[in-house]
Amino acid sequence: MTAPAYRQVAAELRAAIERGDYPEGSVLPKLEEIAQQYGIAKQTAREAIGELENEGLVEAVRRRGTVVRPVPSRRRLNRGRQVYRDERGYYFDPTAQPWVALETPEVGWGPAPRDIAPLLDIRPGDEVLIRDRLMGDPDTRKPTQLATSYLPAPLARGTRLAERDTGPGGIYDLLEAMGHGPLQWQESTSARMPTPREAERLALPKGVPLLRIVRTTTSPAGTVLEINDTRMSAEDFEIGYTITRAPSAAPAA
Repeated sequence: MTAPAYRQVAAELRAAIERGDYPEGSVLPKLEEIAQQYGIAKQTAREAIGELENEGLVEAVRRRGTVVRPVPSRRRLNRGRQVYRDERGYYFDPTAQPWVALETPEVGWGPAPRDIAPLLDIRPGDEVLIRDRLMGDPDTRKPTQLATSYLPAPLARGTRLAERDTGPGGIYDLLEAMGHGPLQWQESTSARMPTPREAERLALPKGVPLLRIVRTTTSPAGTVLEINDTRMSAEDFEIGYTITRAPSAAPAA
């Protein structure tokens, strides 16, 4: 089924922003120019820009036009978590442990998104290995999360990391077998609106944001080996954690 014209145009503009063709703070072409470039009506161009605004990628600025928003910097709240392991390899949340891939994983080479590239210490648009999985309940087949891994090209090229089937233990066992372990991880949690493709794959109702967990995998020396971008419905999931007392918070006498 062919997507509506405004969504096709929005997808091309979104890809151009992610590649860095339109850096943060730059101005997109005027509606008339977009309409002429893509052979669409001005109203269709307006709808395409509206979709990018709803995703938070651009904003209308008076006397300037449609401006690409900067990737926001966030203050990190550190929360204690653990990594677990079963016969399939490492996992990071007991709730997600039973989930399986609902589709054949998509594996290929592509440009690093503009908010992922700095985490890998590369430029937006530089080539990376992308491993994309749709996870869900094995019984109901209901999708629960999208998990996308980005690995530096020099690390992954010519290795089993770039194969669809990475064997028992997945990419983390492979990375440790390649001499990069013991692996270490850090995570940050945020939220954003989904792209149309994300909303479709996760069967999200209109207006429901994504809960986003970005995990950084490093070697003991601090070399970034992988960025994992996990997205799920913020309507269905929340982050929970146990609060423990630090020594300074001893009960009052």
